[in-house]
Amino acid sequence: MSLSLVRRRALAGLVAGVLALACVTRARAGAQIEEPLADSVRTALSAAISAGAPPPELRFDNIQERLAYLRWLGAMSERLKKNKTEGHERIEFLQTIWYESKRAGLEPALVLGLVQVESGFRKYAISSAGARGYTQVMPFWARQIGDGDAARLFVMQVNLRFGCVILRHYLDVEKGDMFMALGRYNGSRGQAPYPTMVLGARKRWEWTDPQARPAAASAPASR
Repeated sequence: MSLSLVRRRALAGLVAGVLALACVTRARAGAQIEEPLADSVRTALSAAISAGAPPPELRFDNIQERLAYLRWLGAMSERLKKNKTEGHERIEFLQTIWYESKRAGLEPALVLGLVQVESGFRKYAISSAGARGYTQVMPFWARQIGDGDAARLFVMQVNLRFGCVILRHYLDVEKGDMFMALGRYNGSRGQAPYPTMVLGARKRWEWTDPQARPAAASAPASR
């Protein structure tokens, strides 16, 4: 085999590898639409983004809550193995999901479903519209409510915080209507495909604590 042929094959292999990497890191999700924010809303969102520093510090009211969290963590870690093979990375990711979703008043299962649909759990995913990271945050959000550094949207906790805060904002705007809020998050408000995908993906991450005590039956009314 001639040296030139070897070089051509090597070059072809390199190009194929680059194209494959581009396909892997490119996300298929849509994008949030930039909308004007009232000063009070912008201030509140900015405060929600900036408050607290990583790594997240998990706090529990009692030992039972902490044990329940650890059981959740173990169950979710097992489910996430095929998406994140490194144990330490997987645990850190799930811990941050728990922290940021609870902080925003969202279900961890919902946020996991959103990440699954938006980026396939790829930290450096970029959509054709330019949305970035796990939750596919558009760069304009860094300017509107962040420090203006869109590159930080690839930092795990920064991205997850933005995603949770933005979804919470849309949920408030839509007065608790999750279907409409998810559509707004995707830039497809009122259309069914995206909310249907996220709510379907959420089912993979729903969890019931096997050791949770059943609610006590109410006593019969006295006569």
